[in-house]
Order: sequence, then structure tokens, then C-alpha cells
Amino acid sequence: MVQCKDMRAFFVRWAATTFAVFIATALVSGITAENTEALILAGLLLGILNAVVRPVLLVLSLPLIVLSFGLVILLINAMLLDFVGGGLIEGFHVDRFSSALLGSIVISVVSRGINHLLGESNRVEVRVRSHTSQNIPNPGEMKSVEGRVIEHESDPK
Repeated sequence: MVQCKDMRAFFVRWAATTFAVFIATALVSGITAENTEALILAGLLLGILNAVVRPVLLVLSLPLIVLSFGLVILLINAMLLDFVGGGLIEGFHVDRFSSALLGSIVISVVSRGINHLLGESNRVEVRVRSHTSQNIPNPGEMKSVEGRVIEHESDPK
């Protein structure tokens, strides 16, 4: 069952991606959207590809990602943008791969910034204070723990 919060997060990410594609069309020559409908559809398709296809491509290219210190991820993002702009959506065009590469960088930075500002990162910072124990090297030391919220109840207030 899809919860309301999940749908909200989907629409926020879709809006962020669509806005990022709009910014890329404004900043990068070679990326054009003829109308708002093409822009919205491009944002939707790019979001779906990023959610479904991109993780598979990342796993398959993991050795290359490690060897290139992550630069292959830029190429994967550019290939997905080039795919979307290659005629799948009438009115949205990416003329050359160099435009797709620069556009994918712009889209990544803008959408990540928007998601961060809107708090859609699903990250929680927890500080744990350990009890005095002989098994712990530094009793009472503050430790940082990172994680993701998988499921939560409504916040007690």
C-alpha cells in the first residue's frame, strides 16, 4: 500500500527533477523544451529512469565506477538524459552528448539542492551516549550514527 507521505515524496522529487530540467534547458545550449508539457514529461521520464534503470546500471558498472573514482556515474547520468532527449518525448531535445553531460551535472546539483532544502533526504542523525562498561573503550563518549527511517510512527508531541 502506498502511503500519503510516499506519494508526497514522489511528487516533490518529480517537481524537483522537472525544475532542474527547466534550469538545464535555460543554462545549457543544446537542451531544449518546446513547451511545458514536454518539460514535465521529460522530468517524469528522467525520474522514472533514475529510480528504475539507473540503479541497475550503477551495479553493472561498479568496477568501472571504482576505477574511475566515480566519474562513470556522470556518464551514466548523461546517457539517461541523452536517452530522454533523443526523441522519446516530442518537444524535448538534447542535441549532443556534451550537452547531456553538462545538463546532467546541472540537473543533479539543482535537484539535490531542492530535495535537501525541502528535507526529503530521509536521513536521521542520532547521537548515542554509551553507558560505563568494561566492553566499551571510551565510556561516556558521544558517537554519531547515521541511518534511514524505514518506518516511523507519528511524532509524539
